[in-house]
Amino acid sequence: MACLSPSQLQKNRNLKPRVVGSQPGAVQATAPAVLWERFQEDGFLVLEGFLSADECEAMQRRIGEIVAEMDVPLHCRTEFSTQEEEQLRAQGSTDYFLSSGDKIRFFFEKGVFDKQGNFLVPPEKSINKIGHALHAHDPIFRGVTHSPKVQQPHFGGEVTPHQDASFLYTEPLGRVLGLWIALEDAVLENGCLWFIPGSHRGGVSRRMVRAPAGSAPGTSFLGSEPTRDNSFFVPTPVLRGALVLIHGEVVHKSERNFSDRSRQAYTFHLMEAAGTVWSPDNWLQPTPELPFPPLYI
Repeated sequence: MACLSPSQLQKNRNLKPRVVGSQPGAVQATAPAVLWERFQEDGFLVLEGFLSADECEAMQRRIGEIVAEMDVPLHCRTEFSTQEEEQLRAQGSTDYFLSSGDKIRFFFEKGVFDKQGNFLVPPEKSINKIGHALHAHDPIFRGVTHSPKVQQPHFGGEVTPHQDASFLYTEPLGRVLGLWIALEDAVLENGCLWFIPGSHRGGVSRRMVRAPAGSAPGTSFLGSEPTRDNSFFVPTPVLRGALVLIHGEVVHKSERNFSDRSRQAYTFHLMEAAGTVWSPDNWLQPTPELPFPPLYI
């Protein structure tokens, strides 16, 4: 089959998926019912060959152009982290992050700035992620996001174990799907994804919520991330062009990239619009300028 969209995964359900945020082939001929059962069991699913090498290269070239034109004021140069205290201090307390849902903005690796905020490494090697509206404002990424088929060398910080629904919460749960597309091979050496299979059935352990307007810091966490046995995680190495579907509540992580190979990926999320309430406490909110767009346009 040529594609595996969320509506096809859900088979006969009448879904209206919407794109709720983005950051920076021919699918295996397995019966959709088998793939759906596997996704329901594990909470994630790998589909190799979703994008062609040419499509991946086009996205990488476009990112190079965007980074080359990057102009981030010193006071907005935020180092991206998934460690809770650093998240609240660096991202959750800055308007540059909290108002990025309808813009293309840049977030950086740790240790790439001096005390004055000047680059210690070439700017193109400093990026952790670009978010959160590539899917809306850039034609290359918009084309992939709405396609019918629907980190840098020695850089790429670890992403600690988490659930996407901690940051993208809905009522009821189970309405958010992450799409992670490998623009380069993602293997053990350069920081592939790791999952705890079946962990999406245990609920959400913590939530990042927005503070009332004018409060500081701008976000806080409710609950806490439990300590998890590393032996529960299984690595998920994939080749360039692979699509990984990620249930909003499955626990996943990636290790730090210590290799000399980059590991670029494009990620966005879908929400089933019908019968779903997007939490007004989520840090990411639609705006009048950019409401969450329907997937099928």
